[in-house]
Amino acid sequence: MVDAVRPEIGEATVAVLEDQGVKVEFPAAQTCCGQPAYNAGYRSEARAVAAHFLNVFDATSGPVVTPSGSCAAMVHHGFADLFGDDPAQLRRARAVAARTRELSQFLVHDLKVTNLGASFNGRITYHPSCHQLRGLGEGTAPLALLAQVAGAEVVPLAGAEECCGFGGLFSVKLPQVSGEMVARKTANIDASGAGVCVTCDAGCLMNIAGRLQREHKAARCAHLAEVLAGSVPA
Repeated sequence: MVDAVRPEIGEATVAVLEDQGVKVEFPAAQTCCGQPAYNAGYRSEARAVAAHFLNVFDATSGPVVTPSGSCAAMVHHGFADLFGDDPAQLRRARAVAARTRELSQFLVHDLKVTNLGASFNGRITYHPSCHQLRGLGEGTAPLALLAQVAGAEVVPLAGAEECCGFGGLFSVKLPQVSGEMVARKTANIDASGAGVCVTCDAGCLMNIAGRLQREHKAARCAHLAEVLAGSVPA
């Protein structure tokens, strides 16, 4: 989704990592982690895509960093399920999962940094994606990073832990329910008075940003990497 919908998220991620002295390699052969097919119940198709993912990243060394809590959760949990009956592939899956980090996790827990020298003049709020919060159990790292953004006033978001209604194929299969969920989310963003809602997943970002635009709301939605890279205009 980053490549197809918001490539600037990927660019911001690389900029943030390189600014911290990290040498970034982007394997050109990489594709999707297989989560859409997995969530839809197409296990054989998901296994094929996941196997390709393993082939690509098993040949690398060092941390595998993604600007997506949902992708990281898929590698950590979905791969173990998909390859549970294949000992050889399961070993590879567990080895890659052990190196896989969502961006904020890598910055805070691995690099031990929270102040990246970022600045933003305005009020921001944070929406934790379901896979980030519940799949990875990561609720603090993004907020620790945002708290150090100079000039930014971080305000709470009512119902922050509620799903935005995207849920991958959920929003396609149950659009009416999804629409009501994201409407509640954008109403809470509007009530917070924040000019920007920050999230760590492109799916949530696309869903929330689209609804804000259709409702002609002043608030925007941005990825955490964009805020940290200073690429979100005030």
